[in-house]
Amino acid sequence: MTIEERAAQAAQYKATGACNCTQAVIKVFEDKISTDEKELMELTAGFAAGMGSLESTCGALIGAVMTAGVLTEGKGTPRFSREILQKFSEKSGATICKELKGAGTGKVLCECPECVRNAVLALGETLGDL
Repeated sequence: MTIEERAAQAAQYKATGACNCTQAVIKVFEDKISTDEKELMELTAGFAAGMGSLESTCGALIGAVMTAGVLTEGKGTPRFSREILQKFSEKSGATICKELKGAGTGKVLCECPECVRNAVLALGETLGDL
């Protein structure tokens, strides 16, 4: 599966309500992660609506960084995390869920399915062929 196909599938998982943003990103990499689906869904359940319920980091971005950690076996993950964050911010307009959703401003920068798509793409651009 190409990174574009993974991104589209992740956006679909989010759009249909099958997963929260973090779960949608991680779910499309199940074939590369040795943890079973049930455990992945449980580990990522608390990141719905952005870490801290619209107060902090976008859940899709959290999912991308978590996935990078697993895929790189933790080697270089801080560097990869910074790069993923930068690429995500360029694509989405921010990294904080509250800002992305326009809480307080009324100006939505990026809808959840598109944030999920952008997180998967940023991960792919950072780590290369996945």
